[in-house]
Amino acid sequence: MALKVFDLACEHDHVFEGWFASQESYDEQREQSMVRCPICHSDQITRRVSAPHLNISHLRRDPTPANTDDQSPGQTAVAAPSSGQLVRLQAEVLRQIRSIVRQTDDVGARFADEARRMHSGEIEERPIRGTASVEECRELVEDGISIMPIPDILDDDRLQ
Repeated sequence: MALKVFDLACEHDHVFEGWFASQESYDEQREQSMVRCPICHSDQITRRVSAPHLNISHLRRDPTPANTDDQSPGQTAVAAPSSGQLVRLQAEVLRQIRSIVRQTDDVGARFADEARRMHSGEIEERPIRGTASVEECRELVEDGISIMPIPDILDDDRLQ
């Protein structure tokens, strides 16, 4: 099954990607407030204009020769992947990201505390994941602690 990937944004201009089975699925989930910003958890979501493909046909045109010598080098061409190749590439990227997420220590609701303890040098740094409130996330960022939201689709434990 091919997924629809939409560029979305909340009312605070947090931009993120959403993957849906269809346009109808997106509409239904949005109406039921199931589509939420991964940063602030707002359900006030709008679709952004997105580019479904790159127009690179101009890269394949023969250049206007600046030099009429027979010694001029050939042109480098770029071919866009087929839709099947693109689906396989997206699936592989998701597998790789999920593999990275699985290699983190799931600290659950202790995420903010563990992140602070690592940042202060109280405990050894390690890759962690867990849950935190919007306020806790905001405070961590304000204190210079780098965090990144992980959508449920990338965290196998949260999908179960």
